[in-house]
Amino acid sequence: MKKRNVISELSIEFALRIIKLYKYLCDEKHEYDMSRQIYRSGTSIGANIAESNNAQSKADYINKLSIALKEADETEYWLTLLCLSGIISESEHDSIQKDLDIIIGTLINIIKKVKEQ
Repeated sequence: MKKRNVISELSIEFALRIIKLYKYLCDEKHEYDMSRQIYRSGTSIGANIAESNNAQSKADYINKLSIALKEADETEYWLTLLCLSGIISESEHDSIQKDLDIIIGTLINIIKKVKEQ
């Protein structure tokens, strides 16, 4: 049986929310530029976490997770812009931001623990 990987599960659930947000932004808000940016960075978080699962070394593992963290930071930037520009509501922002905060905190903790080993 495969060991449960919480950060992978969180990133997949988050990517699915980002995909739905992308569709909403395109279909309902007719916003295409920022929607593509948040789609790219928001789904890239999980892709980099997936790559870390087969890292060739501890340094490679940390690097992949660090890239995922950078993508999460970029996603947070686009999410903030979408809210401040009025394209999404504050409640829509806050809902997605909560999930993103969990991912960011989890990534920081994993990176920190691996560096201490």
